[in-house]
Amino acid sequence: MQSAASRAVMLIEDDGDFRQALVERMTLEGYEVRAFAAAEPALKAVAADFDGAVVTDLRMPGLDGRQLLARIQALDPALPVIMITGHGDIADAVAAMQSGAYDFVAKPFPFERLRDSLNRALEKRSLVLDNRRLTALAAADGGHELPLAGASPAITALRVTIAQIADAKMDVLIEGETGVGKEAVARALHNGGRRRVGPFVAVNCGALPDGLIESELFGHELGAFAGAMRRRVGHVERAHNGSLFLDEVESMPLAVQVKMLRVLEEREIHPIGANEPRVLDLRILASAKIDLGEAARRGVFREDLFYRLNVVRLRVPPLRERREDIPLLFAHFLRRAADRQGLDAPEVDDGVRRRLLEEAWPGNIRELAHFAERVVLGLEDGRAEATSDLSLPDRLHRFEGELLRDALETHRGDIVAVLEEMRIPRKTLYDKLQRHGLKPADFRR
Repeated sequence: MQSAASRAVMLIEDDGDFRQALVERMTLEGYEVRAFAAAEPALKAVAADFDGAVVTDLRMPGLDGRQLLARIQALDPALPVIMITGHGDIADAVAAMQSGAYDFVAKPFPFERLRDSLNRALEKRSLVLDNRRLTALAAADGGHELPLAGASPAITALRVTIAQIADAKMDVLIEGETGVGKEAVARALHNGGRRRVGPFVAVNCGALPDGLIESELFGHELGAFAGAMRRRVGHVERAHNGSLFLDEVESMPLAVQVKMLRVLEEREIHPIGANEPRVLDLRILASAKIDLGEAARRGVFREDLFYRLNVVRLRVPPLRERREDIPLLFAHFLRRAADRQGLDAPEVDDGVRRRLLEEAWPGNIRELAHFAERVVLGLEDGRAEATSDLSLPDRLHRFEGELLRDALETHRGDIVAVLEEMRIPRKTLYDKLQRHGLKPADFRR
């Protein structure tokens, strides 16, 4: 069974009838086809991060297949290009493969020949892009997804647990409030184990369209019902050989929960209209923003499904439980927002800093990221009155952090001068700096 990351195909064929025939057959097979009559407009439409494969005729007026191949390789040498050629041009097709083409098929050919080549090319493309994402992730913040960055005890313990179970053969239930980064935990579990070479398929259970939920999740066959004009691969099947992330699983209707229970128990699905079930190899990661155990006791979530999901339970801490990580996270979001807007990251003034320390941040990571966006755009300056429902320990913790930051800024990161001002042991100072996410090197200038 093909692990579907993408089914995107760019087809370039100057013969209109043949092009239309290929488009119709590919579409019936579930490919997402963009067809072009010439190479030049296709080149304008392809990008280096294109997640599919290119199928092109070898001989075309204007830019031919080999010239197109050279231009695509300049864009991305790992983008697979399959050549279609006549029998008289096989020598040219072989030369194109020596130059980097993925494969060639000679006319006339059974469609199955092209389909098999396409499936292999798409699988290879998926692996290439997945490895690039992993490399980029490892280069950013020590390999941690941004919501998992920080040095607080709560987030450090969570990262340790993720590392311990990333490669385990068990499903995981991820709990936490809205915006804490539950999907980041799911991606870290996927990327940390052997399944990282397979697809990561995220499904927002609360956003599935009414009336089409079963088709979206489990797929359907051609002609399974009125309007089923082609076979559809559902989200669950797309996660074959990888990980399926069910976000807000508590939103899944009870009738669909019954079928999902079978997926967990048997690791198989039965698409609408299929004669036989399909066996899958996948890991299921589910998230909930409520207590699923309590929901099961109230009868709004199937108890048997809860127990099947509840093999390992991870709780993602809210920002109020990891306040020392807020400055680090905000700095990341501020820089990312500035890059996205093409602006310089603004200086964090006292008003913004006070907001960071005093806000309750009920929207957690997501709310903090939105705040950074507004600061970059000049829509926030920190003068708005902060919500301050903090307990006395939280207020003391915030005040201690402000004193330490002010001392570091005053002495430009000189730890000896800070020690003299604070009059505390060196180890105590370093422990406090770590707790507040403060690094002396950041204040040296």
